[in-house]
Amino acid sequence: MSINRREFIKSTAALSAVSFMPTIIIPRAKTSLGVALVGLGYYSKDLLSPALQLTKKCHLAGIVTGSPEKIPVWEQKYGIKSKNVYNYQNMEEIANNDDIDVIYIVLPPAMHAEYAIKAANTGKNVWVEKPMEVTADKCQAMIDAARKNKVQLAIGYRLQHEPNTQELIKLGKDRPYGAIKKVSAEAGYVDPRTNHWKQNKALGGGVMLDMGVYPLNALRYTFQSEPTRVLNAELTTTRPEIYHEVEEIGKFTLEFPGGGIGYGMASFGQNINQLSAVCDKGSYDFSPFQGYSGVKGKTSDGRIINIPLENQQARQMDDDANAIMTKTKNIAPGEEGIRDIRIVEAIKECAKTGKSVKL
Repeated sequence: MSINRREFIKSTAALSAVSFMPTIIIPRAKTSLGVALVGLGYYSKDLLSPALQLTKKCHLAGIVTGSPEKIPVWEQKYGIKSKNVYNYQNMEEIANNDDIDVIYIVLPPAMHAEYAIKAANTGKNVWVEKPMEVTADKCQAMIDAARKNKVQLAIGYRLQHEPNTQELIKLGKDRPYGAIKKVSAEAGYVDPRTNHWKQNKALGGGVMLDMGVYPLNALRYTFQSEPTRVLNAELTTTRPEIYHEVEEIGKFTLEFPGGGIGYGMASFGQNINQLSAVCDKGSYDFSPFQGYSGVKGKTSDGRIINIPLENQQARQMDDDANAIMTKTKNIAPGEEGIRDIRIVEAIKECAKTGKSVKL
């Protein structure tokens, strides 16, 4: 069959275009997110990094540290690549690192906003250890940075991911014992240290920003509502030679909608760990209500709440990683963290003035 020159050239050109058409590769969704820990102190070293060996949806991929001597130890122990090691001056370069999907801020509270905002500006998702920050204004700046960069911001409220605590939350929602009238929550331990950020006001020290967040957050999730007023508050110390900048002990009373009353206490000088709720038709107690080794509860009609969990931090990080991968809301977003800090500010005002503070 004859073919003219023009038709031959057209046919050959069409075939060549098909033959040399570039292959479009669609990236596969990650099944595990890489996490970089910012700050390699106790919580990262003894709790988060071991927990990341147990997680299913995220893994330890990088570190940010100001202590060069720690780098070879972490590289060797966890197989961290040298290109995934950063310091506080160059952590913005994480923006160009595909190995890292999440930056977890594990620093003293007064440093959270600075580094969480830097993290959000890299375009990576951000996790921040509790408390969120030392002021509500700084918390809002963190929320704004996450929104601007379209990344998720989660606060490390490990207990809200814990199954026994979730049963406690469910009791607040379902009210099987009627209206909740009174809840008391106490958290504390004996801290022998004398030169730690928890005793340093500039770094966000003081019991209310550390242990105080546990009873405060617990009162909120037990009542399943927000307090309307700080009725009274007292911030004191029994060791002024150590706690001369910040409080060692915090006590506060909150009023909730419907007349419910919440009593909170936190201490760096006493081992306490209990939550009790008194309702119209019964009661329930959780002791411990915030322990790393487990949370246990019992109700007035004999129900025992003791669901085993291998690791609280691993559950928290897997839940937050899943929220990122599925593009759903995480359990404790920045909006949860700022609520507690607003109340901490009101508790401090109440303690200073001796007058109740409306929320």
